[in-house]
Amino acid sequence: MFVFVLFASVGANATMIQSGVSVEHVPDAFWGSWQVNAQLQKTSNYSIFKCKSVDLWNLSRMGNIIKLENPFTKASAQIEIKQVEDNVVVFSKTSSYDNKVLKDIVTIRLDKNTFSGYNDIILETRSLLDGHVMKSETAKYLIKGKKLSGTSVLK
Repeated sequence: MFVFVLFASVGANATMIQSGVSVEHVPDAFWGSWQVNAQLQKTSNYSIFKCKSVDLWNLSRMGNIIKLENPFTKASAQIEIKQVEDNVVVFSKTSSYDNKVLKDIVTIRLDKNTFSGYNDIILETRSLLDGHVMKSETAKYLIKGKKLSGTSVLK
């Protein structure tokens, strides 16, 4: 098995942001299209997480719903803003498929038209009988983003 789906499809149902962080606090530089390079820093299972990857993230907002899409893979996920402090943004998303739950917690520091940070991933395998966690695998990626288009911090 080979897993590194930074943001898997989570379906079409929209949910509101549930954390106490207002979407209005997210810096304008966050929104737009980004080329994102990921480098594996550590993992509990090297056989399922890729060492390197390059993705395209489109980050957009409609009201209080924040969406991350990858036009190449057609993956789409709603994200939850966990924390915003100056130009540091922490967001997460959770998706399920088969008997697995994939959790991403992303921390980035925006700097003009780039960002750097980490993506912490937890992949849980759950029992089909009662849903308890049978196995949990983790990975930490160093991520770097380069703005391709969209709102810029340069005003």
